[in-house]
Amino acid sequence: MAKVAFLGLGVMGYPMAGHLQAAGHQVTVYNRTTAKAEAWVAEHGGGMGVTPQEAAQGAEIVFACVGNDDDLRDVCTGSEGAFNGMPKGTIFVDHTTVSAKVTYELCDTAKAQGIAFVDAPISGGQAGAENGVLSIMCGGDQAAYDAAEPVMAVYSKICRRIGDSGAGQLTKMSNQIAIAGVVQGLSEALHFAEKAGLDGRAVVEVISQGAAGSWQMVNRHETMLDDHFDYGFAVDWMRKDLGICLDEANDNGASLPLTALVDQFYKDVQKLGGGRWDTSSLFKRLRALD
Repeated sequence: MAKVAFLGLGVMGYPMAGHLQAAGHQVTVYNRTTAKAEAWVAEHGGGMGVTPQEAAQGAEIVFACVGNDDDLRDVCTGSEGAFNGMPKGTIFVDHTTVSAKVTYELCDTAKAQGIAFVDAPISGGQAGAENGVLSIMCGGDQAAYDAAEPVMAVYSKICRRIGDSGAGQLTKMSNQIAIAGVVQGLSEALHFAEKAGLDGRAVVEVISQGAAGSWQMVNRHETMLDDHFDYGFAVDWMRKDLGICLDEANDNGASLPLTALVDQFYKDVQKLGGGRWDTSSLFKRLRALD
């Protein structure tokens, strides 16, 4: 069992850190809102640090799951950042979805200090984190990945190293691009069925068994039809992620016309007051156009 730190106890990080503690690892947590860290310790045991640096001291592996590029920089290299408390030979694993640029930057900083850096963004949503069945896509040195993978296994369904530093974040961008198109397609299909006077549930029962089937269709169609949109990844976060995708595409020359369009549809959802609705609220946007 390993001595680890976990920085960031949001809807993903809180249960992920819990799985580590339940598996027998010695876990110290940090959260910007101290009350959340105190609640985690009360529920799971383990310890807490009042700064990322304090939480990271003595840890063999430090995990992070925070909000965005700036949040990650702060917990890594801020005045009380984790890198200040990590000796040579330790590993930093970043589960945040961030830009490849900040990943390269922090990887270089870590390497200069003798710290290994693995970018390891996650997919599977809150339910995946709670049930310990996340998909983890990783970039970084093979040796660092090999050391961290058995620990990540306690909350993952699949965990793979895709390539060198940044490969995990670039894979997560591909994931978000694919999701955006699928959710828009599902929304339009349900909207069409509704306008045609069909029973949406009956339609999905049939078409989900064929080539049209998807995870989104199986897991989101009922809540979409019921006009409930608080079951998954928030629109505000999706727009953050799609912005990262579009920026990277601008740099590497990829053409993402559908992604750019769906990003604007999510902007419409935000204007409807749906920034905290889940991503399936693209369907609600279509209903609002009626």
